[in-house]
Amino acid sequence: MTTPTQAAAPPPARTFASEALDMARTIAWALAIALVARIFIFQPCTIPSDSMEPTVRTGDYILVSKWDYGFSRASIPFNPPLFHGRLFGRDPMRGDVVVFRLPRDPNVDYIKRVIGLPGDRVQLKDGVVYVNGKAIPRTPGGVTHDPGLGDLAVTRYFEPRARGGDYVTWDQGPGHDGDDTGVYRVPEGSYFMLGDNRDNSLDSRWPEAVGVGFVPAENLVGRARLSLISWRYGASIMKPWTWIAGLEPDRFFRVLR
Repeated sequence: MTTPTQAAAPPPARTFASEALDMARTIAWALAIALVARIFIFQPCTIPSDSMEPTVRTGDYILVSKWDYGFSRASIPFNPPLFHGRLFGRDPMRGDVVVFRLPRDPNVDYIKRVIGLPGDRVQLKDGVVYVNGKAIPRTPGGVTHDPGLGDLAVTRYFEPRARGGDYVTWDQGPGHDGDDTGVYRVPEGSYFMLGDNRDNSLDSRWPEAVGVGFVPAENLVGRARLSLISWRYGASIMKPWTWIAGLEPDRFFRVLR
């Protein structure tokens, strides 16, 4: 004799506690994935100064790749003192744009261009950079204006990168601090950094106490790759009404060189 199939009982109602637990698990997984991506893949940064104009400038929102030079405590948010040195460490190439922890304050990120590698001798004469006694060639590219300094007229120069192609620097003219220096001997395990806005940059030309000094390898965060979006001067994250008007579409999705 066949027993009629009984209707399936409805599942028990989920309690508030179980819903909250599921939500907490989802948030925890999302945070874990975001943290792993930030440590090992990409880190976003907002540019707060004009020292690297015209490559990046105030208001640019960029992506930094984390795998190029290996990993260190600087790769991890808040720079925790978990270990020293770099895992899978590799030297940057001359001309790379890098983000690093400021040696005198590891809680602060800086962005500059690598000019001197470990063991190099770096000197500036009349604004021209010499590495191991040989000048980095620069080709004049006409006059432009620095919007961060009230549209001050500056001369553009093209300098070659080790990876190929050129990058652009700005020069306000002769006689500025940092145009003529002694010889800097880059220690092993460290790098010499310059800003592209040469007369408006505190970089390795100045000692660590006031500028950047030599940057240890373990302070490298990663290589600046892409400018995703940009707001022009005067836009503020605290003033939503300036967001749309301040957008600069011509600076969106720019590969950084």
